Parts: sequence; structure tokens; C-alpha cells
Amino acid sequence: MTDSQTNPPQVPTPRTDAGPTQSPVLDAGTYVGIREPRGAGRLALDGQWHQISPRYVTSQFVQNAIFIAVVVIAALVLSLVLHQTWAWIPAGVIVVITLITMIVLPRQAKAIGYMLRTDDIVFRKGILWQRMIAVPYGRMQLVDITHGPLDRAFGVSQLKMVTAAATTGVQIPGLSQAAAEALRDTLIEVAETRRTGL
Repeated sequence: MTDSQTNPPQVPTPRTDAGPTQSPVLDAGTYVGIREPRGAGRLALDGQWHQISPRYVTSQFVQNAIFIAVVVIAALVLSLVLHQTWAWIPAGVIVVITLITMIVLPRQAKAIGYMLRTDDIVFRKGILWQRMIAVPYGRMQLVDITHGPLDRAFGVSQLKMVTAAATTGVQIPGLSQAAAEALRDTLIEVAETRRTGL
């Protein structure tokens, strides 16, 4: 066996005839099996869904825990130092909403996915309020990777695709750094190919 057979390429490369090829990098360390609504009215597509990293949920838990701590400390300062006991009402509401968000977050994360098709990338999220966005490769103007300090600590990034129409911009959270970079390079290369064909 040759080296190319034993060590397949890890970065997806574009195909001008049928869209980008698939890559093991995009599925390394991600959820397996996207969570979809079960009703007859659900939106369904044929193809392979790629999902986000479970480390995204951990990162969001830590960020929300820090936010709750800041809210509680602020309420303590207002009530004990300034004798403003009313501060516990908005603080309690904020904490409860944040805790509900944290409870729902793992299910939401499993419903986030993207699919590389021949002419576009499809992004989906949500169970009750399902949203699907298809972004044509030739319409992409910017592909950007962002990650804050906690995201870097957990090794996750957010990839943002911007098109001429602001409403079709897509942000894919919770990608591993390697997957974000591989996806960015693929999208840029395929977008250039599609634009030259317009």
C-alpha cells in the first residue's frame, strides 16, 4: 500500500464538478447523529450533516456560570452595601432564565449542523423553531473565524460567513479549531471557483 492509501488527506479539497469533498477533520470529536424534529412537517435534506464539538456546551456552561456569579455579586453589593433589596428581583429573574438556557443548551447543540452540497452550504439549528439557511458558494464575500478567551481555552471557534445580503449571513458556533480552519479554507477555495464561473 502506498502512503496515500494509508494516510488519506485530512483537509477537504474542492471539486469543481460536484462540490467539496468530505473530510474526517470536520467530524473529529463532534456529536454523532444530528437531532431533528420527528414531525411530518420537518425540513429534511439528503446528504451528510456535520455537527459541532461537545466542548462548545462546556464552554457555554462556564461562561454562563461566570455571568450568574457576576449577577449574584452585583445583587449582593446593591443589597448589603447600598441597602437596595429590590436588586434581588431582577437578579433572580436573570439567574432563572440563564439556568433554563443552560438546561436546554445540550439539546440545542445537538441540533446544530451544516451540510456541504454541490452549490451551497446549508446550516441548520433548532428543534421547536427550526431554521435552515442555504448559502451559495459564489455569493460568499467573507469567511471569518472568531474565538474568545474561554473558547480558546476549550478549543472551539465560531465560523462566520457573510454574503451580499445581510440576512443570509451564517454563524456556525462550536467548531474545533482544526475543523474551522479546514472549513474556512474549503469555502474560500470553492467560492473562488464558483465566482470565476459566474
